[in-house]
Amino acid sequence: MTPSQNTTTASSSSRPPRPRSPHFPPHNAPRVWFITNGTSPIAIALAKQVLDHGDYVVAGVMPIEFEKREGQSEDFRSFLEDVKKTERWRERLRVVGLDGRIMGQCQAAAAEAVEAFGRIDVLLGSTSEAVIGAIEELSQTSRTISLVQDTFETNFFANVNIIKAVLPVMRKRKNGHVIMLTGISGHLGTPGLGMYCSSQWAIEGYCDSLAYEIAPFNIKMSIVQANIEINILTNRLTSVPPLSQYTPEENPAPLARDIFSTLLDKIDRANNPSAFIEDNSPANSTATASLDGGYLEQSTGDLLMSAQVTSFYAPLPLSLKNSLVAETVHALTAIGGHDNPPARHIVGYEGVISVKEKLKTVSEELEDFIEVSNAVDIAREDTNVMVLEGDS
Repeated sequence: MTPSQNTTTASSSSRPPRPRSPHFPPHNAPRVWFITNGTSPIAIALAKQVLDHGDYVVAGVMPIEFEKREGQSEDFRSFLEDVKKTERWRERLRVVGLDGRIMGQCQAAAAEAVEAFGRIDVLLGSTSEAVIGAIEELSQTSRTISLVQDTFETNFFANVNIIKAVLPVMRKRKNGHVIMLTGISGHLGTPGLGMYCSSQWAIEGYCDSLAYEIAPFNIKMSIVQANIEINILTNRLTSVPPLSQYTPEENPAPLARDIFSTLLDKIDRANNPSAFIEDNSPANSTATASLDGGYLEQSTGDLLMSAQVTSFYAPLPLSLKNSLVAETVHALTAIGGHDNPPARHIVGYEGVISVKEKLKTVSEELEDFIEVSNAVDIAREDTNVMVLEGDS
């Protein structure tokens, strides 16, 4: 069944219309979702959607962040207050402490989920954070080098650990669906996001291999690739000090630092237009140019240019946050628990076009060098001769 479509077309005639609301797959009973990184905007929006649909949710949160009200925990607290207004909410939502980097916590969280709801139908692995900096910039100090390991601990091993903790539960029931939320950065290398892309490729390779191993147990695996800005702007960002060799004046590569700095400044302007000076001439040398030629004394985008390692969350207004994650949440609700889910799903028109272009380039390069590739193969006749000579 096809979801109802908007009657109005987008400004670009090639863009397909967006569905009005999620289309849930048919199922005989409510699903039990286990959502990692439950404080993220995607996790909160998804939890709201599936709870409204009648499903059950186990939401993992970082204990330290939640207790200290750090990170995005306040958004999650607001979500909890809304849920508490519904009837019998305690029977349908369970919040568990979860630092995916610690295997013991993953096992305890999985056990608590089973104790609460008897099973886990859908596991969403969505633990992610981005380190912005060129590869060489990440090699400057022991601190920046440690960020490389931290990236893999969070983006790769945290997701691997929760999968390993949940698989025995699904295998015992011979039913389950593991969804790994990544991005098109799992297909496309991006300058200035080398370590982030590497971690995405790593977890996707892990999931692709695991899919074959768990298929005999009737456990499905899906990789959902959102647009690159989704995971980056809705999770923690860490920037390393820039090197002069990688400034726009010295290096023409479209580095992620410059792209996201511009995006963050645009968000600043939407949040607080009055803070921008409309005069196109700079009032002082420390001001930062805005997208429209105005100037701001200090912007969020400037944090990406800091001479210190800097971590923060993008100051997304609620309306932008909801809009940013809407397509991804729609895809997750449509795929989760489906009898025949896709092995890989790309969210959004822009993502599909980008991946198509990458695959087209790979295909063309294969054709350009196909003779070179084939030239190294040993012909079947030569192989037979070598075998016969060996026997004699």
